[in-house]
Amino acid sequence: MTGADDMVIRIRGLENRFGPHRVHEGLDLDMRRGEVLGVVGGSGTGKSVLLRSIVGLRRPNAGRIAVFGEEMTGIDEDRRAALAARWGVMFQDGALFSSLTLRENVEVPLRGVAGLDPDTRHALAELKIAMVGLPLDAAETYPAELSGGMRKRAGLARALALDPEIVFLDEPTAGLDPIGAAAFDRLMRDLVQALGLSVFLVTHDLDTLYALCDRVAVLAERRVLATGTLDDMLAVEHPWVRDYFHGPRGRAARRSGPAAPQGR
Repeated sequence: MTGADDMVIRIRGLENRFGPHRVHEGLDLDMRRGEVLGVVGGSGTGKSVLLRSIVGLRRPNAGRIAVFGEEMTGIDEDRRAALAARWGVMFQDGALFSSLTLRENVEVPLRGVAGLDPDTRHALAELKIAMVGLPLDAAETYPAELSGGMRKRAGLARALALDPEIVFLDEPTAGLDPIGAAAFDRLMRDLVQALGLSVFLVTHDLDTLYALCDRVAVLAERRVLATGTLDDMLAVEHPWVRDYFHGPRGRAARRSGPAAPQGR
């Protein structure tokens, strides 16, 4: 049985509205320590809105979010910053600062660490750059000079800068060709195993789900419609879930390799 101490994220009764439009209503979700949780859903179901709500970039209209056992609603800024140092976020296309070099981008979170001298900060940034498979000679290049795949890896290096316990990934393989996407999936699988990460993964990529995820949460009808393993998803009778997992791409993803090991 999974205990409360194993839950790194717990969401209850979440509601997000944009004017009269309700994106989430009564949304409940748990994420366990050490798992890769894939979050999927159709366009407009609020996958990225959910991620932004958890990391504090959007204040929900109602509901409760606890991370590492601490309620995020109403938390003071100093405590929120201390908790935020325990997670990293990789946004779509890396979301790098265009006026900073790759190394300087990775250094941004490190600048908030008290007593960290510039030489140590540079060395740590270069370590993270190497960790995500980028050549060190790319450290002084600017985002516009990098390929899409390199920008994503740079965004991941920045997300890993503070040695987080949780990494949030927002459509990490979107826009990559199949070879680049598969390489990114392999990198993430290696990092999860080597670093013991918990990963909250927003994606539409079925190959990524089958390569990485221990469990999947499906957003539909303004809530989490279903959670479970990829095998569990095959038994869900909801039309969108059946079309997604039983369609041609779903069948191809299942054939391409086994799902990520359960209970990692």
